[in-house]
Amino acid sequence: MLASASISRLIASSIVSYNLLFRNTFCKMANDHTIYQFTVEDADGKLVSLEKYRGKVVIIVNVASQCGLTDSNYKQLKEMLDKYQSRGFAVAAFPCNQFGKQEPGCPIDIKGEMKEKFGIEPDFYGKIDVNGSNAAPLYQFLKKEKGGTLIDAIKWNFTKFLIDREGKVVQRYGPTTEPKTFIKDVEALL
Repeated sequence: MLASASISRLIASSIVSYNLLFRNTFCKMANDHTIYQFTVEDADGKLVSLEKYRGKVVIIVNVASQCGLTDSNYKQLKEMLDKYQSRGFAVAAFPCNQFGKQEPGCPIDIKGEMKEKFGIEPDFYGKIDVNGSNAAPLYQFLKKEKGGTLIDAIKWNFTKFLIDREGKVVQRYGPTTEPKTFIKDVEALL
């Protein structure tokens, strides 16, 4: 009987602790409308806090190496990195295989191919889903903060989100919007 009471108290205490932890985490996330609340996996499988972008202007983009939009986007993003990285500009690239299976490789191979073929070295992360029930929490947040035209879902590879120095989502650009067309938006935030 005594052991049963102790087990009941332990279970009740665990439930209370879990509820407090859940509530504190949920409330923090509900009130934090920045990318800094997220931790993601990089191409090497290491966890990275997006706090690393505090004070920087960032383009977050879902990428695919076998897409018809790949060449122009990588070339223009590289030009932007070359020109603005020293002023606090960064590109966070997230490979995604949800659109036409155009990103079949593993993240490390994709990262190497991007560097070799295009000379671009953005911050490169692990492969994710951007839509559906398995969508990465970061992308759920991005879509909530800046919905799309007609629907909020990511429509294709190379949907780009512009993040300001405070970690807030400022703008969303569709897949066919080339990076060179929003350079002025980036410059205004630098």
